[in-house]
Amino acid sequence: MKRLVFALLTTSLMMSASAQNGILGKVNKKLGKDSTKLQQVISVKPGNGSLSNEEVIRGLKEALSIGTDSSTKRLNNLNGFFANAAIKILMPQEAKKVETTLRNLGMSALVDKAVLSMNRAAEDAAGNVNVIFWDAIKQMSLQDGWNILRGGDFAATEYLKKNTTKALTDKIRPVIQASLEKVNATAYWKDVFSTYNKFSRQQVNTDLTAYVTGKALDGLFYEIGLEEQKIRKDPAAQVTDLLKKVFGK
Repeated sequence: MKRLVFALLTTSLMMSASAQNGILGKVNKKLGKDSTKLQQVISVKPGNGSLSNEEVIRGLKEALSIGTDSSTKRLNNLNGFFANAAIKILMPQEAKKVETTLRNLGMSALVDKAVLSMNRAAEDAAGNVNVIFWDAIKQMSLQDGWNILRGGDFAATEYLKKNTTKALTDKIRPVIQASLEKVNATAYWKDVFSTYNKFSRQQVNTDLTAYVTGKALDGLFYEIGLEEQKIRKDPAAQVTDLLKKVFGK
């Protein structure tokens, strides 16, 4: 009798497992590529409770909005670039010889004015880019969200860099140009190299606007990266319940 019961139970379990496998197979076939997304949701590690797709996307968008807003506002202030040693715009590397020569000739004030003007232009341009970041954030897909959440410490910053650099360059280059002209940076720059060229056989010709634009973007993404680190690792920076749930440990 016991053997009969055991045989019946075994048969029942095998049929159940087979049915489950058949159902899962049909689900995977039905989902196709979307099965990866399903697996991602199922495999979220416990700790903050399960995260829905909607929470992940809303949380990432919220984090990126906070990070970009904080960074651009900070850099748009007076001395936002100039007083920050990590991102302060200095003379181009290829112009170091120019700078050294001019300073040795007692023209440090001229060089200092040029450096200050470049940083003022970057600070001015930082206040005109939020709309570009917002557009990239709004277009974030579900897969983008999971990649950022599970990516490296700067995954969100890299996402923005990949999706906004061209638009940012097109947006801020004319602003940089106008700002450089407004603070007479182009005049200082011309004075610097015109003066240097009087003492050198090798003439220097550098695109000031392109240089400052590139350095302004470097500084902007550097600051956004710092904001991302805060939100990922500092509970005090997770200022909403959703951020705590998505990034909290």
